[in-house]
Amino acid sequence: MVTSVGLIRVTQARRAFARFLENMTIQDILPATGIKIIAAASSKKRLFHDLGDMADACFGLNQTAVVDALLDRENLGPTGVGHGVALPHARMPGLSQVCGLFVRIKKPLDFDAVDRQPVDLAFALFAPEQAGVEHLKALALVSRTLRDENVCTKLRANEDPSTIYTILTEATEAQAA
Repeated sequence: MVTSVGLIRVTQARRAFARFLENMTIQDILPATGIKIIAAASSKKRLFHDLGDMADACFGLNQTAVVDALLDRENLGPTGVGHGVALPHARMPGLSQVCGLFVRIKKPLDFDAVDRQPVDLAFALFAPEQAGVEHLKALALVSRTLRDENVCTKLRANEDPSTIYTILTEATEAQAA
Protein backbone atom coordinates (compact mmCIF):
# COMPACT_ATOMS: atom_id res chain seq x y z
CA MET A 1 0.00 0.00 0.00
CA VAL A 2 1.37 3.41 -0.99
CA THR A 3 0.97 6.11 1.61
CA SER A 4 0.96 9.83 0.97
CA VAL A 5 4.22 10.10 2.96
CA GLY A 6 5.81 7.45 0.77
CA LEU A 7 4.60 9.20 -2.37
CA ILE A 8 5.99 12.51 -1.12
CA ARG A 9 9.40 10.92 -0.45
CA VAL A 10 9.49 9.39 -3.94
CA THR A 11 8.55 12.75 -5.46
CA GLN A 12 11.25 14.53 -3.43
CA ALA A 13 13.84 11.95 -4.47
CA ARG A 14 12.91 12.38 -8.15
CA ARG A 15 13.19 16.17 -7.86
CA ALA A 16 16.59 15.90 -6.15
CA PHE A 17 17.82 13.57 -8.90
CA ALA A 18 16.52 15.97 -11.58
CA ARG A 19 18.41 18.85 -9.90
CA PHE A 20 21.56 16.70 -9.84
CA LEU A 21 21.24 16.01 -13.57
CA GLU A 22 20.66 19.69 -14.34
CA ASN A 23 23.74 20.69 -12.35
CA MET A 24 26.00 17.75 -13.22
CA THR A 25 29.67 18.71 -13.44
CA ILE A 26 32.84 16.92 -14.43
CA GLN A 27 33.64 16.64 -10.70
CA ASP A 28 30.54 14.48 -10.28
CA ILE A 29 31.86 11.84 -12.70
CA LEU A 30 35.66 12.18 -12.81
CA PRO A 31 37.79 11.47 -9.73
CA ALA A 32 41.06 13.40 -9.43
CA THR A 33 42.82 10.02 -9.62
CA GLY A 34 41.06 9.19 -12.92
CA ILE A 35 43.50 11.05 -15.16
CA LYS A 36 46.50 9.57 -16.92
CA ILE A 37 49.00 10.78 -19.49
CA ILE A 38 50.45 8.08 -21.69
CA ALA A 39 53.25 8.35 -24.22
CA ALA A 40 51.46 6.29 -26.86
CA ALA A 41 48.95 3.55 -27.47
CA SER A 42 49.60 1.14 -30.31
CA SER A 43 45.90 0.66 -31.01
CA LYS A 44 42.40 1.43 -29.79
CA LYS A 45 42.38 -1.93 -28.03
CA ARG A 46 45.62 -1.05 -26.20
CA LEU A 47 44.05 2.25 -25.07
CA PHE A 48 41.00 0.32 -23.86
CA HIS A 49 43.31 -1.95 -21.84
CA ASP A 50 44.83 1.13 -20.21
CA LEU A 51 41.32 2.42 -19.47
CA GLY A 52 40.41 -1.00 -18.06
CA ASP A 53 43.38 -0.87 -15.69
CA MET A 54 42.36 2.63 -14.61
CA ALA A 55 38.71 1.60 -14.14
CA ASP A 56 39.84 -1.29 -11.95
CA ALA A 57 42.01 1.01 -9.81
CA CYS A 58 39.48 3.88 -9.57
CA PHE A 59 36.12 2.11 -9.49
CA GLY A 60 36.86 -1.56 -8.80
CA LEU A 61 35.56 -2.59 -12.24
CA ASN A 62 36.82 -5.79 -13.82
CA GLN A 63 39.51 -4.83 -16.34
CA THR A 64 38.56 -7.51 -18.87
CA ALA A 65 34.85 -6.62 -18.65
CA VAL A 66 35.69 -2.94 -19.24
CA VAL A 67 37.79 -3.72 -22.33
CA ASP A 68 35.11 -6.05 -23.71
CA ALA A 69 32.33 -3.51 -23.10
CA LEU A 70 34.29 -0.69 -24.76
CA LEU A 71 35.14 -2.88 -27.75
CA ASP A 72 31.50 -3.99 -28.08
CA ARG A 73 30.35 -0.36 -28.05
CA GLU A 74 33.06 0.63 -30.52
CA ASN A 75 31.88 -2.11 -32.90
CA LEU A 76 28.54 -0.28 -33.13
CA GLY A 77 30.35 2.80 -34.44
CA PRO A 78 33.51 4.72 -33.64
CA THR A 79 33.45 7.05 -30.66
CA GLY A 80 36.09 9.39 -32.09
CA VAL A 81 34.07 12.60 -32.30
CA GLY A 82 36.62 14.71 -34.16
CA HIS A 83 39.28 17.33 -33.47
CA GLY A 84 41.47 14.76 -31.71
CA VAL A 85 38.80 13.78 -29.18
CA ALA A 86 37.29 10.38 -28.41
CA LEU A 87 34.43 9.61 -26.02
CA PRO A 88 34.46 5.84 -25.56
CA HIS A 89 31.63 4.72 -23.31
CA ALA A 90 29.92 1.59 -22.09
CA ARG A 91 27.32 0.33 -19.66
CA MET A 92 28.77 -1.72 -16.83
CA PRO A 93 27.19 -3.96 -14.21
CA GLY A 94 27.82 -3.03 -10.61
CA LEU A 95 27.85 0.74 -10.99
CA SER A 96 25.41 2.97 -9.14
CA GLN A 97 26.20 6.14 -11.09
CA VAL A 98 28.03 7.35 -14.19
CA CYS A 99 31.78 7.67 -13.75
CA GLY A 100 34.59 8.69 -16.06
CA LEU A 101 38.29 8.58 -16.81
CA PHE A 102 40.47 10.91 -18.88
CA VAL A 103 43.57 10.00 -20.88
CA ARG A 104 45.89 12.32 -22.76
CA ILE A 105 47.93 10.50 -25.38
CA LYS A 106 51.22 12.22 -26.28
CA LYS A 107 51.47 10.47 -29.65
CA PRO A 108 48.00 10.73 -31.27
CA LEU A 109 46.28 7.45 -32.10
CA ASP A 110 44.30 6.48 -35.20
CA PHE A 111 40.78 6.05 -33.83
CA ASP A 112 38.58 5.97 -36.94
CA ALA A 113 37.24 9.36 -35.88
CA VAL A 114 34.51 11.05 -37.89
CA ASP A 115 37.02 13.61 -39.24
CA ARG A 116 39.73 10.95 -39.75
CA GLN A 117 42.06 12.87 -37.41
CA PRO A 118 44.08 10.93 -34.83
CA VAL A 119 42.99 11.15 -31.19
CA ASP A 120 45.07 12.51 -28.34
CA LEU A 121 42.30 13.23 -25.80
CA ALA A 122 40.01 10.44 -24.60
CA PHE A 123 37.31 10.79 -21.97
CA ALA A 124 35.78 7.39 -21.17
CA LEU A 125 32.39 7.12 -19.50
CA PHE A 126 30.96 4.11 -17.70
CA ALA A 127 27.28 3.98 -16.82
CA PRO A 128 25.11 1.61 -14.81
CA GLU A 129 23.37 -0.98 -16.99
CA GLN A 130 19.98 0.66 -16.46
CA ALA A 131 21.17 4.28 -16.73
CA GLY A 132 19.12 6.42 -19.06
CA VAL A 133 19.08 10.18 -18.79
CA GLU A 134 22.08 10.29 -16.45
CA HIS A 135 24.29 8.58 -19.07
CA LEU A 136 23.11 10.92 -21.82
CA LYS A 137 23.59 14.01 -19.66
CA ALA A 138 27.14 12.92 -18.83
CA LEU A 139 27.93 12.33 -22.52
CA ALA A 140 26.52 15.75 -23.40
CA LEU A 141 28.49 17.42 -20.60
CA VAL A 142 31.79 15.85 -21.62
CA SER A 143 31.14 16.48 -25.31
CA ARG A 144 30.34 20.15 -24.65
CA THR A 145 33.46 20.52 -22.52
CA LEU A 146 35.78 18.95 -25.09
CA ARG A 147 34.28 20.89 -28.00
CA ASP A 148 35.79 24.02 -26.47
CA GLU A 149 39.01 24.73 -28.40
CA ASN A 150 40.52 26.64 -25.49
CA VAL A 151 39.95 23.76 -23.09
CA CYS A 152 41.52 21.26 -25.51
CA THR A 153 44.51 23.54 -26.11
CA LYS A 154 45.11 23.78 -22.35
CA LEU A 155 44.73 20.00 -21.92
CA ARG A 156 47.25 19.35 -24.69
CA ALA A 157 49.73 21.83 -23.18
CA ASN A 158 49.80 20.22 -19.73
CA GLU A 159 51.37 17.04 -18.43
CA ASP A 160 50.36 17.24 -14.79
CA PRO A 161 47.22 15.20 -13.98
CA SER A 162 46.15 17.59 -11.21
CA THR A 163 46.41 20.56 -13.60
CA ILE A 164 44.39 18.65 -16.20
CA TYR A 165 41.77 17.87 -13.55
CA THR A 166 41.55 21.56 -12.68
CA ILE A 167 41.19 22.52 -16.35
CA LEU A 168 38.36 20.02 -16.85
CA THR A 169 36.50 20.89 -13.66
CA GLU A 170 36.84 24.65 -14.10
CA ALA A 171 35.57 24.35 -17.67
CA THR A 172 32.26 22.87 -16.51
CA GLU A 173 31.95 25.43 -13.72
CA ALA A 174 32.35 28.19 -16.32
CA GLN A 175 29.67 26.56 -18.52
CA ALA A 176 27.26 26.48 -15.58
CA ALA A 177 27.80 30.16 -14.79
